[in-house]
Amino acid sequence: MSPNKSFRESWLRPALFFGNNPISLAGGAVTTASGVTMVGYWALEMFSSVPENPYLGIIFFFLLPFLFICGLLLIPIGIYFRRKQLIAAGQIPAVFPKIDLNDRIFRRGIDIVLVATIVNLLVVATASYRGAAYMDSPEFCGQSCHVMHPEYTAYKISAHSHVACVECHIGSGAQAYFNAKVNGTKQLIEVSVNRYPTPIPSPVSSLRPARYTCESCHTPARFIGEKLLVKSSFADDEINTESQTVVVLHLGGEDSLSHLTGIHGVHLGHIEYIDTDSTRTAIPWVQRTNADGSKSTYAASALNGAEPKGERRVMDCIDCHNRAAHTFLTAEDAINRAMAEGAISPELPWIHKEGLELLKANYASQAEAASKIPQLLNAFYGSSNPGVLSGKSAQVNAAGKELALLYSQNVFPDMKVTWGTHPNHIGHMDYPGCFRCHDGDHVAKDGTSITQDCTACHNLLAVQEAKPKVLADLGI
Repeated sequence: MSPNKSFRESWLRPALFFGNNPISLAGGAVTTASGVTMVGYWALEMFSSVPENPYLGIIFFFLLPFLFICGLLLIPIGIYFRRKQLIAAGQIPAVFPKIDLNDRIFRRGIDIVLVATIVNLLVVATASYRGAAYMDSPEFCGQSCHVMHPEYTAYKISAHSHVACVECHIGSGAQAYFNAKVNGTKQLIEVSVNRYPTPIPSPVSSLRPARYTCESCHTPARFIGEKLLVKSSFADDEINTESQTVVVLHLGGEDSLSHLTGIHGVHLGHIEYIDTDSTRTAIPWVQRTNADGSKSTYAASALNGAEPKGERRVMDCIDCHNRAAHTFLTAEDAINRAMAEGAISPELPWIHKEGLELLKANYASQAEAASKIPQLLNAFYGSSNPGVLSGKSAQVNAAGKELALLYSQNVFPDMKVTWGTHPNHIGHMDYPGCFRCHDGDHVAKDGTSITQDCTACHNLLAVQEAKPKVLADLGI
């Protein structure tokens, strides 16, 4: 007996005979329909723009591939049950229906099955790749799961909006990928049963060290030197008096002679600390490794020299730049920036005072804030200064829209995220920041304390001055 004849009689004839059942036929139909739909969507993506919609991704990268594979599995399942049924009924034929390869129609059918098998393998492979790639996209992380709306909103307007979420939150390697998917499954279950925390806590404890995240783009050993920072603020008077604070930051780093200077040089790589809260705001214990290898330990006076219980880690970028890709502003910063940039006109009387009150008011939802803030601003000028409303209506309307936008970027009532919910450890104006350690209360056994010398980190050239001379001298 030739090999081809043996194959036809032992495998092909029984498969075709038993495959003629409703379950296998339904499986073939499901596989064909889902496969054609997926391929059509992929072609549409390649040759035209598809509207951004996270739920389309879920359908075409998860649901349809799942149906495709289920359809394939139904085919052998149907064959199994059909065979089992015929054996129980004693209806298995002694000789299965003949397969005649000389029959042109039958040969064409075999060709179609072979081609379909190859296509199915390609579709499954492509769907697996596209599904994995979609799960790694910011759109999946931020849009598919509504509880991440605050973080995704902040991410889109951050300086790191071009960096994919997985670059910082997952990392490379099978173990990192597996851990991330297990954690994602846990979060999916929490969302499904409506047991997720509000607000979503910052995952500072699970973030990888900066050498695996920040340092893939930023070089910590590079000497940065000095940075000029100009910050504008406006008063709550009628003319919104503008003033500037001018600061020179000693960012420093490692210079060409390997000297460590400035903020970066002093803090990175040789300081350990222990924090006692989930946001790393409370740091009662610090230890510095000196140039000669000795260690200096500084502890809060309340510890009485004891080492506290908590997470012990080496200080890196994330300990200060903890909101680098998800920064939420304070209401004061938000309106001052908008006015300095001209998005809210400083020419509108009382706009700083009134705008700040509108931003800090309570609204049931973002939709309510988007509706009420412009209305209330118009009502304010209509009652207190009708001339402004009639003469500068375009500026008033623009200010109302900008205030509503600022609110929508920083406050999310449904997730209990409001002004100041997430502390930002950069600086020390709005949150403890630098003063977590530089508070004068961290003392060593010899009586020395962590410095509070402001000039160690920055020089103040002007503090809330109207038109500072230093800016004029610099041509700014």
